[in-house]
Order: sequence, then C-alpha cells, then structure tokens
Amino acid sequence: MLVDSHCHLDFADFEEERDAIVQRALDHGIKRLVTIGTRVRRFDTILAIAERYDSVYASVGTHPNNAHEELDVTADELIRLAEHPKVVAIGEAGLDYHYDYAPPQAQAQGLRTHIQAARVTQLPLVIHARNADDDMISILKEESGRGTFPFILHCFSSGAELAKVGVDLGGYVSFSGILTFKNSPEIRDIARNVPRDRLLVETDAPYLAPVPHRGKRNEPSFVRHTAAVLAETIGVSEEEVAHLTTENVFRLFTKMPRPADA
Repeated sequence: MLVDSHCHLDFADFEEERDAIVQRALDHGIKRLVTIGTRVRRFDTILAIAERYDSVYASVGTHPNNAHEELDVTADELIRLAEHPKVVAIGEAGLDYHYDYAPPQAQAQGLRTHIQAARVTQLPLVIHARNADDDMISILKEESGRGTFPFILHCFSSGAELAKVGVDLGGYVSFSGILTFKNSPEIRDIARNVPRDRLLVETDAPYLAPVPHRGKRNEPSFVRHTAAVLAETIGVSEEEVAHLTTENVFRLFTKMPRPADA
C-alpha cells in the first residue's frame, strides 16, 4: 500500500468527481489520504470530506498565503479542533516568499501559532516552505529549542541545508511530483541524502502532477508515480519504497489508524 500524505480534496477541481477520485486511489493501493487544511475558517468543509470516506483523514490549519486573514486563530483553537478523531495533523502553515499574498511577519506569526499547537498535541505540523530557507531554518531551530514538535517539510523544493536541518531536528521530508520532473536533479540528490526512515511521498493534488501526467490535474492515485521515481532515486524496489514510506507515515501520524488489511 501507499499513503498520499498531502492532498486537497476540498478544492473545486475535485468537486464533481470526488467519490471516483477516492475510489481510484483505493483501486491503486493508496489506502490512506490526508486532505490538508488551508483555512481554519473553512475547516467544516475539510472535516465533512474526511468524515465521508473511511480512507480519508484531515489536518487543521492556515496556509501561509492566507496567514494575514486568520491571525485571530489561536493555538488553543487549533488544539480544540484537532481533538476530532479524523484530524491527524496541524497545518499547513509556513513561509512562502515566492508569492506576495501575505506579509512575512503574518506568515511567521501564523507558523509559530501552529508550532505551539503541534507541540501541545504532538500531531505532526505540515510545513510549507518556499523561497524562505533562511527564515524557516531560523524559526525551526528557535522553536525546537523551546520544546520539540513533530513536523513534515511537505512538497520539498527547497535547498539541501533546510532538509538537513529539518532531519536533524527530528522532522520528515515529503516529496511530490516535483521529484519526477526532468529539471529537478537537485531535488533527487536531496532525496538520496534523506534518511530512509524520514521519507514520505505525496501528491499536493490537484497541483504538481508527476510524470507521466505532468501538466494535467493531479490526483491521489498518481502518488504511485512519485513513489516509483523515489525508489529508483534511492536504489530500492518499488515494493520497498512503498513499505518504508508507509511505515514512516504511521510512525509520524500516530493518530491515524492503519487499514485492517495492512
């Protein structure tokens, strides 16, 4: 089996055929999907999707590009919402300097709020980091010094130093379809250097469809293509990469139950 550790089933791209998309994932052995929150004020939508499907779980959080809209969200609110049995992670939160949608100060404030919630709940924090390596490294080091918290550097597209610091602080590194792109040799080099017990795969669907679907709408069933390239990259069989990434998921997402047949 495989797990898509990060997708966005609430997005409009999936509205018309969500049932079929979840079923296609199951048909391809993807037995757990984590649909990720990007706005706490829309959490009810995320939760309803997770409750509809046995294989789908959810996170609660505010994407950095929306951080300025939800600065009133507190760690206590995140902690309370995370009590629901279908909520297995905090986030996504982080820093995105590629776009200019939210002020950096608002993004940092939001990230620290989410870190506090992850520290209390010990649910993994899904971290979005884009073009912000130095500031992300600084915040992770500072906040880890105040108390450890589990986290994932999701859809990894940053530099080797951020991956190293993340792993050194106990974090996991998740690779999306970017890993399969011909112009991403540096990302494959980073993947080779991540310890095997810290590797995850994801789609970030509907974005970043892996080869051979690049340029099309992504969906959770395509995570198998990223897993195949990860296997080739680190020199193991596809079966082994499925096993190790699945074991890593359940070690990290401690609240998410294994399927009965896994």
